[in-house]
Amino acid sequence: DSFKQIIGTSSAMEHVKELAARVSRGSSTVLITGESGTGKELFAQAIHHLSPRREAPFVPINCAAIPENLFESELFGYEGGAFSGARKEGKPGKIELAQYGPLFLDELSELQLKMQGKLLRVLQEREVERLGGTGRKSIDIRIVAATNRDLKFLVEEGKFRQDLYYRLLVFELKVPPLRVRKEDILPLAYHFLKEYNEEFGLNVQDFAPELKEWMLNYDWPGNVRELKSFIERGMNIVEGSILALDDVFFAYSNHSSERSSTKELSSLEE
Repeated sequence: DSFKQIIGTSSAMEHVKELAARVSRGSSTVLITGESGTGKELFAQAIHHLSPRREAPFVPINCAAIPENLFESELFGYEGGAFSGARKEGKPGKIELAQYGPLFLDELSELQLKMQGKLLRVLQEREVERLGGTGRKSIDIRIVAATNRDLKFLVEEGKFRQDLYYRLLVFELKVPPLRVRKEDILPLAYHFLKEYNEEFGLNVQDFAPELKEWMLNYDWPGNVRELKSFIERGMNIVEGSILALDDVFFAYSNHSSERSSTKELSSLEE
């Protein structure tokens, strides 16, 4: 099952998994939306593993991590000697590398307007030309994009191209935040407990009751990623077979005040 990495049996999560399984059957563009830390890339990979293109590579590109001046050569590739510092044999871009598979555009909202226009042209013409090149290459890729921001709002603000937005908005998959699927918190926590037991060579069996209660009452503004870091922190200093509340707050000098203010903190961060 391609969704085995996506822990969660809440009705909200089952609904998204079912939609993702359905959309994986074709080649339509998928836009995965959801708050930071909800696991959007896991959904992108699961869709790929269930798709007819599963034998082709899954090629991710983080639109926020690559400087604007390098983004074009990363996306389109370049011919030898296209610019100073270019490899003499040239280099294929991410679009070429994703041939027959999906190109996963993560943090899509961070793509500069100029690059949005170039990406749109590739999607329309289904052809790519390397920097410094003269020939065009036909491409057959599936676009899967993810964003934690409201693209419609960015379109209204003039920060995201409307034509690209509608081209990407074929199928939107909304990944729910952790606070609306509380029943998934403990299964996720046990999954990470097992993971860190193996990684750190520990044998922690369970969580103390007050820690379970705290985890269930906290809003997790950072979602699954925050929960994973939270468990990892405790597993670094735990002694014995039970992970307690003090283990995870031990790292803070003001842990007692943090404990009491986490409710306020989480509502501020939303």
